Amino acid sequence: MTLPELFDRSLVARKDVIGLEFQGQAFTFGEIDARSNRLANLLITWGLKPGDRICVYLPNSIETVDLFLACAKLGLVFVPINILYRDREIFHILSDAEPFAFISDAKIDVSLPIWTRAELTREAEKMPITRPAASFDDQHAAGVIYTSGTTGASKGAVLSHGNFSANAVALLDAWQITDADRFLLALPLFHIHGLGNGLCCWLASGCRMRLLERFEHRKASGEFLDFAPTLFFGVPTMYIRMLDFDADPARQIGSRMRLFVSGSAPLSAHVFEQFREKFASAILERYGMSETFMITSNPYIGERRPGTVGLPLPGVTVELLKPDGQPAAPSETGEIHVKGPSVFRRYWRGQASFAREFFRTGDIATRSEDGYYTLCGRQSDLIISGGFNIYPREIEDFLQEQQEVTEAAVVGRVDPVRGEIPVAYVVLRKPGDTTELERRCRENLASFKVPRQFIPIEKLPRNAMGKIQKHLL
Repeated sequence: MTLPELFDRSLVARKDVIGLEFQGQAFTFGEIDARSNRLANLLITWGLKPGDRICVYLPNSIETVDLFLACAKLGLVFVPINILYRDREIFHILSDAEPFAFISDAKIDVSLPIWTRAELTREAEKMPITRPAASFDDQHAAGVIYTSGTTGASKGAVLSHGNFSANAVALLDAWQITDADRFLLALPLFHIHGLGNGLCCWLASGCRMRLLERFEHRKASGEFLDFAPTLFFGVPTMYIRMLDFDADPARQIGSRMRLFVSGSAPLSAHVFEQFREKFASAILERYGMSETFMITSNPYIGERRPGTVGLPLPGVTVELLKPDGQPAAPSETGEIHVKGPSVFRRYWRGQASFAREFFRTGDIATRSEDGYYTLCGRQSDLIISGGFNIYPREIEDFLQEQQEVTEAAVVGRVDPVRGEIPVAYVVLRKPGDTTELERRCRENLASFKVPRQFIPIEKLPRNAMGKIQKHLL
């Protein structure tokens, strides 16, 4: 299924229904359809044809939605750029993607056509409202999503219309999203979480969505109370911030909420329990990647197990393999290999790592007897100390259970005797000594897992989606 075929369930079938709120304005699905039709006709006058790329460096906005839809209707390839990126990172993507045009309000010196939101809007208003014809199938590229680049230069995952559509349909079914929902979306649309899950689930379901330019924790409580959403997608840092809400608003928000979803970075069991107690709502944690969309999810109906990312979604096949290629037994660690209709086939410039049609994710996990997956970290994060394998996630989870610790990250440091040793960076609730923290680690962890140093830090370096950038530590 192509994205226009999927989205017409709302854009056409629900054309008179209000579908989007943004900064005090409300738009019907028909108005959203018309806006993107006009923009698509403008892009045709530029000479764009199916397969051409458009790089978009914009914050969340109605124009970002217009551009994504116009590209989807014409078979163009939407290439969003992280709004926090600066010149060096932007130039890398522009050089790699070789776009036809660059859409941005920022003043950046590049040797290709640049259009601002104001210019696009002004010129698009002159265009006809009818949808232009275009021919392509569900294997046609809809977007190139650049990975977070936490360990090196980001790579562009080529995602087809079929990839986007299969993921949206699966999530609507798994999380029971319908047109009756009220969806608050504060995730950035340059990321697969906001674009592929958020925007696509909204348009596929026909629910009412309020789009925020960004998540502002000082204003977030008011947004929840005013809009009264039943559905919210977030990252762990958002949920940690929401724990600061006053008790009465938290209970009121939780009483209206049908589903809180967390992803893009690990959610600690400690935060899960604190949130459930304060909001009387259990966060549903799931797991996915830019290259694969969603892979696993805790069940909507059933046990949402703290610290786990749940079970494979319907239509997704997951294998957990040890380094020798043999299946990992329950509780043994292995690398996640995945196959399914939402999994990409290649990077924009380069081949991906596949084994027997399964994409090798590079993520290490364990699987329980009843099938729940628990992430241990990236294969590249593995610390080998004196011949013992150490998975930082286990130590980080323990540290974050301690009352004096807000957040923690564990990395490997080169050691002449043991090869590597674990070192912990901790964000403390108030300045203090870490001696007691070390003592508790020695009581509860194997000796080789105990960090050899505890380094207090004001905040952990994170990318826009809340993933810790361990290479900076």
